Amino acid sequence: MTTLLALDTATEACSVALLHNGEVISHYDVIPRLHAQRLLPMIQQLLAQAGVSLNALDAIAFGRGPGAFTGVRIAIGVVQGLAFALERPVLPVSNLAVLAQRSLREAGAQQVAAAIDARMDEVYWGCYRAEAGEMRLLGHEAVLPPEQACLPAGAEGDWYGAGTGWGTHAGRIAVATSGQDGALLPHALDLLTLARFAWARGEALPADQAQPVYLRDQVATPKAAR
Repeated sequence: MTTLLALDTATEACSVALLHNGEVISHYDVIPRLHAQRLLPMIQQLLAQAGVSLNALDAIAFGRGPGAFTGVRIAIGVVQGLAFALERPVLPVSNLAVLAQRSLREAGAQQVAAAIDARMDEVYWGCYRAEAGEMRLLGHEAVLPPEQACLPAGAEGDWYGAGTGWGTHAGRIAVATSGQDGALLPHALDLLTLARFAWARGEALPADQAQPVYLRDQVATPKAAR
């Protein structure tokens, strides 16, 4: 039986989830600016609850962004530390995809326009469609002004708007939706679901390839001295 740990700190939410012996358990809390203090204790509590040791893990999945710069780095740091120590592979998962997967689980949405508030008057944007229970990306993820957000070419049917980008900028996003949840945050439970699909396809990576995806390059790269 596969044992997978999933964790996410890319937004205001901090969450962990575990698959072991076919059973899934998770912990989720919205704790802005407390991720660094709470993430490792949450992992320890989760493993203790399941009666599982770190050595039992087959791989570690994580939210690789986009999201808050500091939050994404916290996840990367913890994942790399654990994965190197345990000599286990990692499974990077898009936080926009996690939002879409949560929308499928909670609202039954088959097509999701996921938007995370990126600050600086922009949103992180990605469009997803359910395929055999997995939300798959259509086109590309991007960071852009809300007015530039759009559905993929040839998009049809109902679309669901999910994420804080909708909560902040819904009036500026010219995309018709059949429903919205502008407060929705990524949950490790849904990250774990996506990681299970990736694991089954053999997409696990070595620990040193646990890298963030910011979309906004200037956030990660210091500006040249003037």
